[in-house]
Amino acid sequence: MFYKPICDQRRRVICKLSYLLEREREREIERERMEGGIRRGGEKRDSFHVIHKVPVGDSPYVRAKHLQLVDKDLDASIVWFWKAINNGDRVDSALKDMALVMKQQNRPEEAIEAIKSFRHLCSKQAQESLDNVLIDLYKKCGMIEEQIALLKKKLKLIFTGEAFNGKTTKTARSHGKKFQVSITQETSRVLGNLGWAYMQQGKYRASEAVYLKAQMIDADANKACNLSLCLIKQGRFEEARNVLMDVLSGRLPVTSTDTKIIRRAAELLQETELQPQPCNQSTGKNMEEEVIERISILLNEWASLESIFDHSTIFEEISHQSDGIAC
Repeated sequence: MFYKPICDQRRRVICKLSYLLEREREREIERERMEGGIRRGGEKRDSFHVIHKVPVGDSPYVRAKHLQLVDKDLDASIVWFWKAINNGDRVDSALKDMALVMKQQNRPEEAIEAIKSFRHLCSKQAQESLDNVLIDLYKKCGMIEEQIALLKKKLKLIFTGEAFNGKTTKTARSHGKKFQVSITQETSRVLGNLGWAYMQQGKYRASEAVYLKAQMIDADANKACNLSLCLIKQGRFEEARNVLMDVLSGRLPVTSTDTKIIRRAAELLQETELQPQPCNQSTGKNMEEEVIERISILLNEWASLESIFDHSTIFEEISHQSDGIAC
């Protein structure tokens, strides 16, 4: 008779404890799922942070990334990126990611100001990456002079051996995939960007010379199309056709992602076909004089870089080309 209430009380206590333990177990499972995944049978299942590319933890930077990538609340993510920078939490990544989010929100001027104001808080290793972001931001804002100055700075670092933190390759990331970039590929890429910037200023001959150098170092179809456009702007349609035929005939490296480039090359070629054929009238200049004039224009455009390259191959190889043509 006295045992029944005691047994009922024990059952209630046991049931309550079981319920609490079950709730705690559910919370623990959710925590593990959020922070690193669940282990079952010795195998780790895909975890939340891997799927969403969100770092583990509860710091301001982690919250900013969660807001950016999971909640898609970009305004709130910027607030937390600011908090991460102010708290010294992964400042290198926080500043770069915040600038990219601002660019995504069409606020490039704010992003530029943020990088300029806070890059001194970042490590030396992060400076090159911040420069790359700045170049894209300058391009988006139409700040061509600033873009050219930064590209020349990057070329100086390459030719003085300071780029890539003194290494010959670096790990880059594109669309979530990592790959290795050599110093040769980076040099060609920077020269290609510089050639495009010169073209936006209407400095077509300087742009042409830079594109030619970039193609000598590491040729690709995209820079070839830009070079042909530069030639078209100068009315040199036959030369542009020859460059475009190299693209369309497959003489330049083409990957599966270059379909847009091939289409662009075909459109540019069609544009040259609509132009009148050049007549054979003499311009009063022979080939040697024409090449010397182009090199003079290049040297004038690159006057501020003369001390940087100082007998470097960029001028030596162009000089050799003119010697070959003259012969």
